[in-house]
Amino acid sequence: MTESNQEYSDGHEQQRRESQLTQTALSSFNNAQNSRLKLLMTRLTRHLHEFVREVRLTEKEWRVAIEFLTEVGHATDSDRQEFILLSDVLGVSMQTVMVNNEAHSSATEATVFGPFYVENSPLVELGGDISGGAPGRPCWIEGRITSTDGSPVPGARIEVWEADENGLYDVQYPDRRVAGRAHLLADDEGRYSFWGLTPTPYPIPCDGPVGQLLEATRRSPMRASHLHFMVTAPGKRTLATHIFVQGDKYLETDSVFGVRKSLIVDFIEMPNNSIPPGGRETIASGWTSARFDIVLSTSASQVT
Repeated sequence: MTESNQEYSDGHEQQRRESQLTQTALSSFNNAQNSRLKLLMTRLTRHLHEFVREVRLTEKEWRVAIEFLTEVGHATDSDRQEFILLSDVLGVSMQTVMVNNEAHSSATEATVFGPFYVENSPLVELGGDISGGAPGRPCWIEGRITSTDGSPVPGARIEVWEADENGLYDVQYPDRRVAGRAHLLADDEGRYSFWGLTPTPYPIPCDGPVGQLLEATRRSPMRASHLHFMVTAPGKRTLATHIFVQGDKYLETDSVFGVRKSLIVDFIEMPNNSIPPGGRETIASGWTSARFDIVLSTSASQVT
């Protein structure tokens, strides 16, 4: 081995050069006036450099990664957000939710928001039907909205949305239907109730680059059966959460890591021809019933 080759293969010198590059990259943000932006960029840069050095990333692997992210961008449009999907399957979305919703007393846990929320959903009266004709087995859902001290939260706005039995949300159909989503307002005692659909499992969109990633890593694209809630009220922290179906086989392998034990609910099978609540006619095929009581924590701006 020549002296020049021996010097080049010196591990200490290699580490020095790599470390120096990281420090140079970090110092490039020294003039950033926004302190939060500076913190975010320097920490991100540091961790990215550490990742490259730890796994000894090859140039070919980096090119493949860039090509993959480019494809994620190409797959994103006004109806589909492939970057949110990528964030979801990496657990980053759920980790961000957990960081921003610290455990507080008895407050209901938050979980991933998902890409299918739509503003200006129709208003339904308490006991009304949010299904909008979407296919699926009827489900009666009721509960109460309270503060962490147990007092009711009257007038809380409850947004709900869910997939139909085909595993599709209304926005995934080309006819722009509005179904399986609505909002309602809790009564003076914080109570709410509505008819929806019994949740069923479905795969996240897997016909794009994120789906290819899941296939390459032999991961299931299936989401555990769930129903979305977003609850808002003056002075309370906004809660975005789900309820999950007890006994669902995907609870342990939810593709976006959204399941929390406290959010798993019994969906009780009601017998055929039993009398449903809310003045609804008898449902010959049977229906299910679930209760979900929601506890809201105080908004950070209200804490003294």
